[in-house]
Amino acid sequence: MELTAQTLKLTLHQFGARRVAELEEAFAAMVTKRMGAFVVLDDPILVTNPSAVAKLALQQHLPSSGSPEYAIAGGLMAYGVNVLDMYRRAARLVDKILKGIKPTDVPVERATKFELIINLKTAKALNLTVSSTLLARADEVIE
Repeated sequence: MELTAQTLKLTLHQFGARRVAELEEAFAAMVTKRMGAFVVLDDPILVTNPSAVAKLALQQHLPSSGSPEYAIAGGLMAYGVNVLDMYRRAARLVDKILKGIKPTDVPVERATKFELIINLKTAKALNLTVSSTLLARADEVIE
């Protein structure tokens, strides 16, 4: 993410919260620094509280991106690996190992299925227009 931000000549800021109670403080700091958007990373506090994070993002008028669960909970969008597909692929690998293949003989696999979810309810609440091209590419649109 840092390399992409540098390439796009954007400044990347990190805000942390160790407890749910610290989320409001982190969002207030984002607003103070005039952040234009934020990304929900795979952090235990953020991932296990998608509704709270999405609610704060909406209250602060911050467009945001995170996991599919985050977009479903009210975040603006999600883009990433399809976790269900990853679990299925992992199960196939476990099956091979249980049938006698040595774990060291199992090839390393990368994710091949990614999904884009756009929450139009949130986009409307943020007064954002999502292009028809982006909507056409989305795997799921929440209306």
